[in-house]
Amino acid sequence: MVPGSLDVRVLNSLAAGRRSALRAVACQAVVGVLVSLAFLVQGPQSAASAGIAGGSLALASAFAAMLALGGIVNARAAFARLLLGMLVKWCVLTATFVVALGIWRLPPLPMLVGLVVGMLVYSLAINWLGPFRIAAGHAEETKD
Repeated sequence: MVPGSLDVRVLNSLAAGRRSALRAVACQAVVGVLVSLAFLVQGPQSAASAGIAGGSLALASAFAAMLALGGIVNARAAFARLLLGMLVKWCVLTATFVVALGIWRLPPLPMLVGLVVGMLVYSLAINWLGPFRIAAGHAEETKD
């Protein structure tokens, strides 16, 4: 591609990737609430523990998505943003877990379940709710 030309050949635009990531974060937040409600049977501390894990994971994923998909940059900067976004995500999660488990003394099992289920939902939502789906060897755009 010649610099300055309008001939852009990409499979997926930055805006579509941002929408897909935010859609996955929304799914993650909804599942975090559902897991928290499921743990309400064990008591309010277990429900709070699962809710904190799900909420912090959704918040950290949103931060990572906004940082990684912030704008059009070259490949090296895009990769650095992706790594920085993942670093921020895991730092937010680690800080949340340290505070919730160490200071507030919340039960660890609901936190782990909220974390694992939220991560699985994010992966599934990114792959199956994305703007493009691979079917029969070619990409077809879905209607948003």
